[in-house]
Amino acid sequence: MSWYAIRVYHNRTARIREQLQNGQVHHYVPEIIDSLVFLDTDEEYLRNFEQQNFSHLWVYRAPGTSTPTVIPDAEMEMFLFVCTAGQQGLTYLGDDKPEYHQGDRVRVIDGPFKGAEGHIKRIKKDRRLVVTINGVAAVATSFIHPQFLEVIPPPPIEI
Repeated sequence: MSWYAIRVYHNRTARIREQLQNGQVHHYVPEIIDSLVFLDTDEEYLRNFEQQNFSHLWVYRAPGTSTPTVIPDAEMEMFLFVCTAGQQGLTYLGDDKPEYHQGDRVRVIDGPFKGAEGHIKRIKKDRRLVVTINGVAAVATSFIHPQFLEVIPPPPIEI
């Protein structure tokens, strides 16, 4: 079982969600990104589901391949944590882009997002935590005070 992401077209999210619930597939649809659906399933089910709904969705794939992108559990857990924390001011930034990985990598040490990790980016003059699912999506939290952030040192370079 792995996490996968699909983009749903033509306002078919409700229909797709219903099919997943009837098939008893664990899935998540972020409130702020209703055209994006995450499925926790195996690749065979994903391919069959895609084939049944080919005109209504698109599966995220590894660049230049036909292999569906597997979302690492750690990335999905962090994304779920931030999206379901119940805080106002969450902003969907769109597809993951290199600029969302620039700046200090930090961990939130207090407040409603305590434990969340991501990159700090200034958005509309506020310091915000950006959490990404590599190659799929990025969301930014509301303002986080600098005293609640700790810089995560980069991993040592092996020679």
